[in-house]
Amino acid sequence: MMKVGITGGIGSGKTTICKLFELLGIPVFYADTAGKELMLSDLEVKKAVVNLFGEAAYSPNGNLDRKYIADIVFKDDQKLKALNAIIHPAVKDAFLLWSEQQNTPYVLKEAALLFESKSYLDNDYNILVSSPTELRIQRVIARDQTSREKVLERIEKQLPEEEKQKLADFFILNNEELHIIPQVLKLHHQLVLLAQQK
Repeated sequence: MMKVGITGGIGSGKTTICKLFELLGIPVFYADTAGKELMLSDLEVKKAVVNLFGEAAYSPNGNLDRKYIADIVFKDDQKLKALNAIIHPAVKDAFLLWSEQQNTPYVLKEAALLFESKSYLDNDYNILVSSPTELRIQRVIARDQTSREKVLERIEKQLPEEEKQKLADFFILNNEELHIIPQVLKLHHQLVLLAQQK
């Protein structure tokens, strides 16, 4: 099974692009969603999260206190690294198990931190969804009802766009000028051909 990573900075529109691939019959593994689910369902992961953040990481009814954790990791890089060291290996295992159950020419793994987490190295190819920074900021402000400063904080936590471009094999430009559907269709056909050659 050919594995293709897909990523993009916050507000780049990678989720929209993934939905288009899904319409073409390509299954998408959403790594960030899987990570959140594992923090609730995987006992080893839960134990490690409690060791890192204390009992307050989960409410008495077992729900993850996302705000509590987010407030800590956005201020403490060491805690963020430690959290990623718990989540990323568990997500990697879940993705491998999931991809073995698919029956398509290739699968997509959507991850915000694909390059930062080095998980792009496990894929055959990687796609970068790019958008101009200002457009990304406006999208996230509208989507999350947040401030410009908060969006910039999150952008600064991610690898710079130029670095991502060096690591990506394919690009989709989502700048609201170029149409994305023809770009997705063209890339889909390329990936199907590459999968046939494997």
